[in-house]
Amino acid sequence: MEYSLKNITIITTHINADFDAVASLLAAQKLYPDSIVVFPGSQEKKLRDFFISSMAYLFKMADINAIDMDTVARIVLVDTANSSRIGTFAEICVKDDVELHIFDHHPKVEGDLESSFEIRDRTGATVTLLTEIIKQKGIPLSPEEATILCLGIYEDTGSFSFPSTTERDFLAAAFLLSKGASLNTISDIIAREINPFQLSVLNDMIQAAERRRINGIEIVITKVSSEKYINDLAYLTHKMVKMEAIDVIFTLAQIDSKIQIVARSRIPEVNVAFILSFFGGGGHPYAASATVKNTTQTDMELSLIDILLKNVRSSKTAKALMSSPAIKTTQEVTCENAAKILTRYNVNALLIIDQVTDSSDDSKEKLIGFITRQVIDKAISHGLGHLPVREYMNPEIVSVDPEADLSEIHSKIIASNQRILPVVENSVVIGVVTRTDLIKTIDELNDSNSFSSSDHEGRTTPKTKHMSSFMKERLPEPILELLAKVGEIASDIGYNAYVVGGFVRDLLLYEKNFDIDIVIEGDGISFAQKFGELHNANVHTYTKFGTAVITMPDGFKIDVASARLEYYQHPGALPTVERSSIKLDMYRRDFTMNTLAIQLNPEKFGVLIDFFAAQKDIKDKVIRVIHNLSFVEDPTRIFRAIRFEQRFGFTIGKLSASLIQNALKFDFLHKLSGIRIFSELKLILEEDNPAQAIQRIYDLGLMNVIHPALIRDKYIAERFSAVKKVFDWYELLYLEEPVKRWTVYFMVLIRYTNVEISEAICRRLELPPKYIKLFCHERMKALSYLHWIEMNQAAKNHEIFHKLTTLKTESILFMMAATNDEAAQKTISRFYTTLKNEACILSGKNLVEMGLEPGPTIGKILLDILNRRLDGEIKSKEEEAEAALELINKISQ
Repeated sequence: MEYSLKNITIITTHINADFDAVASLLAAQKLYPDSIVVFPGSQEKKLRDFFISSMAYLFKMADINAIDMDTVARIVLVDTANSSRIGTFAEICVKDDVELHIFDHHPKVEGDLESSFEIRDRTGATVTLLTEIIKQKGIPLSPEEATILCLGIYEDTGSFSFPSTTERDFLAAAFLLSKGASLNTISDIIAREINPFQLSVLNDMIQAAERRRINGIEIVITKVSSEKYINDLAYLTHKMVKMEAIDVIFTLAQIDSKIQIVARSRIPEVNVAFILSFFGGGGHPYAASATVKNTTQTDMELSLIDILLKNVRSSKTAKALMSSPAIKTTQEVTCENAAKILTRYNVNALLIIDQVTDSSDDSKEKLIGFITRQVIDKAISHGLGHLPVREYMNPEIVSVDPEADLSEIHSKIIASNQRILPVVENSVVIGVVTRTDLIKTIDELNDSNSFSSSDHEGRTTPKTKHMSSFMKERLPEPILELLAKVGEIASDIGYNAYVVGGFVRDLLLYEKNFDIDIVIEGDGISFAQKFGELHNANVHTYTKFGTAVITMPDGFKIDVASARLEYYQHPGALPTVERSSIKLDMYRRDFTMNTLAIQLNPEKFGVLIDFFAAQKDIKDKVIRVIHNLSFVEDPTRIFRAIRFEQRFGFTIGKLSASLIQNALKFDFLHKLSGIRIFSELKLILEEDNPAQAIQRIYDLGLMNVIHPALIRDKYIAERFSAVKKVFDWYELLYLEEPVKRWTVYFMVLIRYTNVEISEAICRRLELPPKYIKLFCHERMKALSYLHWIEMNQAAKNHEIFHKLTTLKTESILFMMAATNDEAAQKTISRFYTTLKNEACILSGKNLVEMGLEPGPTIGKILLDILNRRLDGEIKSKEEEAEAALELINKISQ
C-alpha cells in the first residue's frame, strides 16, 4: 500500500532500533493518533521476531518505500536527535515545510537536528519521557501497550541497574504496571538465551580483550570479526562487562566493510557518548554505539586510543588524593620534638620548611626537604635527639601540582624513593600524597571491590554517592532548605560545608534525627557569623574550639565547627584542637559509622563522602573504631560503643572488642575525670531502654571504674524494665511536669549502696550538690517510706500524703519501680493520681472572717481539714466550713 495523502505525520527513530526506540514509537503514536510509524532501517532480529509473533498489530506501520516523502508535513523523532542515525529521513527533517518534533533522553551532541518542538531530558529511557506525558494527559493504555512501554524502560535501564537510571524511570514503570503491564512477558523477552554463534563471539571478545591504562584509568578494548551480522552485540558487550568486572569497554566488531563499535562505561570519568561522537556515533555517557565504514580495525583502534588519551582524565589527581593540611616543621626543630610531631599527627614523614623574609617584609615558607620517622628514630637512638632536623633531613625533594595525574604521582614517588610527595600550588604546599595513598589508590583501581571493612587507617579517596534524591524523600522541606542555605553561604565565602555525624548516620538508618552538625573547611566561626547576619539568627561562638551555635528565629539550633583534628597529650586527656580538612576531621571521630559527611555546596549538594567504609559497617551492623589507639586516647568511647551497640542492635567488631579489653587491662579509664564518665553514663541512661547497655557495662567490668561497690545485681534487668513500665504509666497521665528519666535509672543502679558509698560514687562522678542530695539522702528517705508503705497497707491517705509530698517526682517513680508489692504500687499511684494535688478550699482569710484570731492555730485547723479531705471525710466547701466552725468553737471553749 502506498501512502500519498497530504499532511502525513510520520513517527520514526534511529537505525537498528532497540526496545526503547520501539516502545517510544508506540508511545508517540498515542500522542499523535493519526500518525504512521516508519522504521528508517532494520530492527534487530529479536525485535522483528517479537513484533511479528506478538504485538505488531498495535502499531499503524508502513514500509519506508511506501511513503511519498513529498506528502510528509511533520516528523516525530524518538530516541535520537542526530541526523547521522536516521537514514533517509535526515534529508526530510531539514525541509522548510516539514515540522520536526523530538523526544530524546540522550545529551545533545554535534549533528543534532534543530526542531520546532522537543522534549529532552536525561532519563534512563526515552519512553519514560513519553509515559510521563501520557500519564499527565490521562490517555488510556491497554495492558498490551503498557507492556511494550514498560519493556522499553526495563531494556534501556538494564532492569534498573544501569548508572543512567533515574527516579523518573521507576515512577514511569510503576505507572505502567498499574495499567496492566505484564512482567512475565517482559522477563521472557529480556532473559536472552545466547545461541552457539553468539557464544563463540563472546568467547572471542574475552580472549581478544586488552586492558590499557589511559591517564590513570583502565579501559578494555576488544576486537572481533565476522562475515555475518552479529545479533545483540550490545548485549554481548554488557554480558562481558558483568563477567569480567569491567569499568569501561569498547567493542570493535569488523563486519564486512564496516566496523560497529559498542561502548559501555560505569564511571563518570569516561563519557562514551562523547568519545564515540568523534566517529559519528551517539548514546549517553554510560552506553553508546557507532558504525564506521571503510577503515580497518587497527586504524580504528589507534584513532580510538588517540581520542581517549586527549579526552579522558582520571579523577585521581594529586588534589583529590592528597591529605591536607601538610604536616611540616621548621629546620631548627630538634629531632626529639620532630618525633613528638610525628606521633601527634600519626604520620611517618615530615616536610621541612625554612622561613624566608622577602623585600616586602612578608614572611614566607620555602620547602627545603623532608625527614622520615626511621631517620629520626635512629638519630634519637644514637643520642642525637637534641640536634635540629636540618642535620639529617633529605634536601632532594620533588613535588607535583594539584592537577598531576596518577601516572605522574607514581613516577615521582617511585623514581625519587620519596615517602611523601608535596602538592604545591603557587609556591605554597597545600597537601601531601603519601606512598601509602598511592598504593591504596592503585589497589582500588585494580579491584573495584577492594573497599575493605578492615581498612581503618582511612582511604586515600572516599567512596562517594549522590544522596540528594534520598534526602528529598527522607527530610522535611524546611530542613532541606536550611541545608541548602548553609551550602550557598559557604560557597559564597569560599568554604566547603558538610553536614556530618549522627545526622547522616541516622539518615541512612531511617532514624529520625534533626540535630544538625555542620563542619566547615575554613573558619567555622566566620561562616556562622555570616549565616547569622543573613538569616537574622543568634550566634554564640567558642573561639578556643573554633565552634559556634546558630539559633534560628524559631529556636532551631545548628552546631557549626571548623574542620579540625585532635590529638591527646596522654591517655584520657582532653584533646588539643587544630584546624584541618574534612578527612582529618573525620579521622578524629569515634567510630566509622559516625564518619559520614554530606557536602552541601550547591555544585555538590547531596554528595555522601565515606573515607572509612562507614556504609559497609552500617550495612553489616558493626561498630568499629577508626584506629587502634582510639580507646587509649579517649576511653569514654567504650561507653559510647556500648550505647550505640544497644540502640541500633549492632555488634562491637572483634578488633574493637579486643581494644576495649586492652584499655581495661592497662587501666586507662581510671585516668578519666568523673564528669566525662558521668556524661557518657547519663547518655546511656537517657536511652529509651538502657537495660542491655548496663548489662554490657557489667559484663566488661566497667562499673568497677565508677566504684567497686557497684557489683552486678541479678535483678537489674528486671528493675530497669520496671522503670520503663513506670515511665509508660507516667506518660499516660499527660502531666506537664518534666522528669529526668536518667535519675530514676541511676537510683535503681545504686539502690543497694548506703549513704557513705553513694556519696563516694557521686564524688567520683563529680556530680553537683543537688544530685548528691537526691541520690544520697532523698533516695534513702524514699526507700524508708517505701518500706513503711509496704508494712502499713491500711495507712490512711493523709499519712501517705504527708510522707510522699516531700519527695521529688523522680523519687516517687523510683519507689514504684523498686517494689514488687502491687498494693504498695497502687498506694503510690493513688497518691500521684488522686492525693498529690488535693488542697483545702477554705483559706486562712476565710477562717479569720469566721472569727478566728490570726496565728499558728489557722495552720493547724487547715491541716486538720486537709487531712479529713484526703481521707474522704470532707468533700465540699460547706463541709469544710462546718468542720472549721466546730474546731474554732472547741478552741474558744
